[in-house]
Amino acid sequence: MRDPEPVRAIVKTSRAILITVSISFLIWLYLMPVCTIYLLSLNVSLSEFVDELYPYSPKTIVTAKVARWIITPKRLSKEHLLHPSQTWDLLLILLGAEKGLPKGLTTLVNKIWSIQAGIPSQVIASFRATNNSLLHPSRGETPPLTGALSNPLVAKSSQALELSEELHDWIACDKAPKGAVSMLNLLSFQPGKQSMYLEYGKAFSQSIGSSRGGVAKLVGRVIPGSCSDSCDEWDEVCLISSKSCRS
Repeated sequence: MRDPEPVRAIVKTSRAILITVSISFLIWLYLMPVCTIYLLSLNVSLSEFVDELYPYSPKTIVTAKVARWIITPKRLSKEHLLHPSQTWDLLLILLGAEKGLPKGLTTLVNKIWSIQAGIPSQVIASFRATNNSLLHPSRGETPPLTGALSNPLVAKSSQALELSEELHDWIACDKAPKGAVSMLNLLSFQPGKQSMYLEYGKAFSQSIGSSRGGVAKLVGRVIPGSCSDSCDEWDEVCLISSKSCRS
């Protein structure tokens, strides 16, 4: 991943080309409905905000309490993502292409960061059932821990998706979430390297991911020009489910 990152026609044919592009775009919208991904810093309690969110529940796909960063952005959207007026409280994903929050919610937040992505319609249609099964697995479905955290290999930083001493200590503390967790990935691909990432993701999901977590439950292609901080280098968003932050 990089800093994890034609039509010319004569007049007689331009109308046909425009119609073709328009129809293709409508088909794309039907197959990949636009969703808006928000990170919110609240000025009310989490429970108060969720109560006010109720009228918008038909459009609500995800509401999740933010726990912490694992890999921080080094260049893209860095100032906007790492330096809100206070910590991020909530990840909210709504179906629809509205750039801002619904008016009834705007007074409840201090800071908003958002980006839009097209997510396959079949994924959205089955998401509620899929998410419920991932967050609340049946008894015996989650394999026991291997004990690897008792004597772990520790790196200096978690920026390369390795276990750092700081991350290890956080996992062991009382503040760490209990049970299933989700991780929002913002991806920006090096030119020509997206296919390699897809191969890596497939191999991971078929090996350790299938037993320890790492299930991609939402994947979407970023809509150009949709990032609230005007960064136009994000390519994809992905919400990963893991059976535990200790997995």
